[in-house]
Amino acid sequence: MSNLIDPHTKPLPSLSAHHIDPHSYPDGIAFLDGQYLPMSQAKISVLDWGFLHSDATYDTVHVWDGRFFRLDLHLDRFFGGLEKLRMTVPFDRDGVAEILHNCVALSGHRAAYVEMLCTRGASPTFSRDPRDAANRFMAFAVPFGSVANAEQLQRGLHVAISDKVRIPPASIDPTIKNYHWLDLVRGLYDAYDRGAETALLLDFNGNVAEGPGFNVFCVAGGRL
Repeated sequence: MSNLIDPHTKPLPSLSAHHIDPHSYPDGIAFLDGQYLPMSQAKISVLDWGFLHSDATYDTVHVWDGRFFRLDLHLDRFFGGLEKLRMTVPFDRDGVAEILHNCVALSGHRAAYVEMLCTRGASPTFSRDPRDAANRFMAFAVPFGSVANAEQLQRGLHVAISDKVRIPPASIDPTIKNYHWLDLVRGLYDAYDRGAETALLLDFNGNVAEGPGFNVFCVAGGRL
């Protein structure tokens, strides 16, 4: 079998004039490239390092009854992650806060899941040097959703402790919010295979680390 690409051996498929997205998305508003858009129109390049390498940082903040919960602390962590990853965004703290407020206001949601994120971006020349990439900021607001449904919130979740170990701090600084979720996803499938509904992952010392999308707290002797 020849590896030579010969456009004359058979007709090539035609190029689409534009992309038609067959998927559905939650109702919400995104901010991308200076524009406020419906969630269905917020896209990034397949060459973005955030997609190719999970090279990104983010933070999420919840809106309850039309009010942000501790937005300042989430902004602190987001900008701290940017600095540690040597990324920059074209907005200061007040500018990002204004964008988040606008996303929520335009969405009309009184209870919302709001996210700010920055990817490494893509290099115009497909350079493998991260310093050549143009960092890309975006944000969005969608209806708030829990890791548990209404029934589970009432009765609790059936949890399995996975044998998959959470990525250690020596590899990824846990103070930088990131999308390295493969250990968590594998833990979820471990839980499903065992008839549970979600998973807990341990660290290398056998301590409870976290679950997929949630932290763990313990009440001991009447104290949290």
